[in-house]
Order: sequence, then structure tokens, then C-alpha cells
Amino acid sequence: MLYTVLALNALWFLMGFNVFSVRSKIFAKVVVPPEHRETPVFDTLIASGKFLGGFNLAFALCNILLLIYLDVFPSDQQRALLLWVFAVAHGTQFAFNVPIALQNLKGEGVWQVLKGTMLFIFVTDFVMMALNIMLATYLLV
Repeated sequence: MLYTVLALNALWFLMGFNVFSVRSKIFAKVVVPPEHRETPVFDTLIASGKFLGGFNLAFALCNILLLIYLDVFPSDQQRALLLWVFAVAHGTQFAFNVPIALQNLKGEGVWQVLKGTMLFIFVTDFVMMALNIMLATYLLV
């Protein structure tokens, strides 16, 4: 199970790197309505997406290295600690979208969290957070 969760983490973080850094303009189009794309802020979002992608790449690399060199962290406590860190990475992405999702329910919000690509991201971040927490807890019991 540990290898599966680490592989899923790596895949998800690599996807985040791809969408934020490699395809940052496409990501910006997902969250910015067409009527607001001709502003300097749109270009700022594109540039800042690359910054966010760098963090995703670092987390992906960490998971890939763990898959290759898991014996560097032989104890369940060490592995659980790492899983908690990954859970926080996924969880913050989910948690920071919750207020926007609640605004979406009122017909407001700066982007749409509850449909399309953003809904997929929102749900997947929650699922990945939950998987990491459950496995970390299991390792500690």
C-alpha cells in the first residue's frame, strides 16, 4: 500500500508541475474568466503558476526518490512522518479551495471550484490527503 500511495503522490504532484509550470497559461485560463484575461493580472497568474509548479516538482521528486530508496527511512514512524507532510501538501490545496467552493454555492467566488477541471483537482486533493493520512495513521498503530 505504501508504494501505491507514494506512486499516486508522485503522479499527482507531477501533474501539478505540468499544469502549473509547463502549461501555466492553460491553467490560468481554467481559473480566470475570458473577460478578465486581457489584464496584467492574468500574466501575473501565469508567472506565479510556474512558481507553484516548482513546489509540486519538489514533492514529486521526493516521492519518486522514496519509491527508489525507501530503505533510507526504515521505521514506520519515519514513513508516517513523510506521509503526514504529503497529506498537508494535498490538504492545503483542498482547504484553500473550500471557502471559494462555498462562495460558488452562492453564485460567487473568484473561480469555479465545483465544476470541470477545478472540481477534479478539488476532489483529488481531498482523496490524496485522506489516503496519506489513513496510511500514516495505520503505520503508527
